[in-house]
Amino acid sequence: MLDELLCRPCRLTDPPFRRAVAHGVYRGNLRALLHLLKYQGLTPIADRLGVLLAERILAIPDLPQELVVMAVPLSRKKRLARNFNQAELLARAAIRVMRRRRPELKARLLTGVLGRQRSTESQAGLTPHQRRANLRGAFFVSRKEAVAGREVLLIDDIYTTGATARACSQALRRAGVENVWVATVARAQKEETQRMLAEMDDAEDSAESEVALWDNVPAAAGGQGSAGTGER
Repeated sequence: MLDELLCRPCRLTDPPFRRAVAHGVYRGNLRALLHLLKYQGLTPIADRLGVLLAERILAIPDLPQELVVMAVPLSRKKRLARNFNQAELLARAAIRVMRRRRPELKARLLTGVLGRQRSTESQAGLTPHQRRANLRGAFFVSRKEAVAGREVLLIDDIYTTGATARACSQALRRAGVENVWVATVARAQKEETQRMLAEMDDAEDSAESEVALWDNVPAAAGGQGSAGTGER
């Protein structure tokens, strides 16, 4: 269950985002493609992954017709080292596909507004609780008027424990965003999370079925949102 990947405070409170979805599980070809994109710099791969991401986003049943799309920002150190942000490349590719397949959908990429205000240590190898603490207060919104009252689609490459999605969503909600929708190419399986974090750490040093990670949509009678893992 997804709850087993979360620290106790995360299990006891609803997430600050409305819904989180991913195209597939972080393994096999999907994992290989993400590694080639992130660590080998094969940026054209983002176009193909963007198609998969767009298909998953468009399958969200209550997706708003107007969206501000934002990519999870990299630290300045990583951005300089890679010379690109893989989340931003994925967001741009997904928007192109979304516009072709659903012309009535108004989605625009907003960059330079969501940023990191302090350096954080690598998330790789940290426990869920440590990841959450590591990112607390790390993100900020530079222009609140650009997002206040809007529906924001937050894009990243991998949803591991949800710490990054939560931290970004909290910053956006504090800036007045109406709802945050999170979409990633891949998500970690419970039994593979620790191996995945170690694998990402090693990589820094040197198409699966669609799943829904978290559904925080209130029930019709005003009940609490529900969590779903989409486990296979």
